[in-house]
Amino acid sequence: MTEHDAHPTEQREQAHGEAGGNQPRQTAGADSRQPVQDNGAQVSTDVTPAGPAEAAIPELVIISGMSGAGRSTAAKCLEDLGWFVVDNLPPALIPTMVELGARSQGNVARIAVVVDVRGRRFFDNLRESLADLEAKHVTRRIVFLESSDDALVRRFESVRRPHPLQGDGRIVDGIAAERELLRELRGDADLVIDTSSLNVHELRAKMDAQFAGEEEPELRATVMSFGFKYGLPVDADLVADMRFLPNPHWVPELRPYTGLNEEVAAYVFNQPGAKEFLDRYAELLRLIAAGYRREGKRYVTIAIGCTGGKHRSVAMSEKLAARLVAEGVETVVVHRDMGRE
Repeated sequence: MTEHDAHPTEQREQAHGEAGGNQPRQTAGADSRQPVQDNGAQVSTDVTPAGPAEAAIPELVIISGMSGAGRSTAAKCLEDLGWFVVDNLPPALIPTMVELGARSQGNVARIAVVVDVRGRRFFDNLRESLADLEAKHVTRRIVFLESSDDALVRRFESVRRPHPLQGDGRIVDGIAAERELLRELRGDADLVIDTSSLNVHELRAKMDAQFAGEEEPELRATVMSFGFKYGLPVDADLVADMRFLPNPHWVPELRPYTGLNEEVAAYVFNQPGAKEFLDRYAELLRLIAAGYRREGKRYVTIAIGCTGGKHRSVAMSEKLAARLVAEGVETVVVHRDMGRE
């Protein structure tokens, strides 16, 4: 785990004594094992071979994304939730790791693997490994940590470390090269989290919302309100525009409040087209959700935007989230830009 993979808060914590290097992460209370070193990643091999009974194939999460976007924070969160976490494992060894977990007689039921450009000479093997896992019917999910160029540059400059791919160039050159290298993997990701405006605690809360709990729901949704003037959410799967509705900003008695206020919400939904949009968009999402389930997609981020992300998008996001919950979809509501004005 490199310092520049974490937010500045996390890096300061590491400087005061957190374990560094390419160490495997394991929850407290698990049996101690003697690891062997394999190209910078430590892999526990002291597992008990399974008998004639069928081996339980562990769940697998692959964590990847931009350097500096918070991969180490996401990995630590899964470790705290009971996952066996291996940092910087060469992609070619992922099937082997899953096989060892299957032979552990249930002791390693959930595995998270961090894959990044530190192992870039192995990165070409990732697609072959994913195909191997699919052929073996291994349940795997890909979590991709994304962030804006500006945020990444600030994080690298704050720790005075070079980007792993910048070479003799600038930090922005390394970021551009990494984006190109990871473009296809980002497209295959089951969950994309944009950490541009998140601190360590907010990122952990997002990971907890997706992975905490004993039972895995069929589909999890994040409904996010945002303001177009602050930019589109890069991790959105679907985007809807509420600027076709009159803006409460121009009503003096409503301007100081947000879409969480009952009077503001009533104003928004008394406008022509508001209720019709909610009904038809909820029906459309019902159709899309059924398709996502068939395709094995477990996470969806629905972005609802207005000009400033304060009134219309907030009110609509709250109502839409309630509809999804009524449909049995586990839903988290995030108001990205509320309070920025």
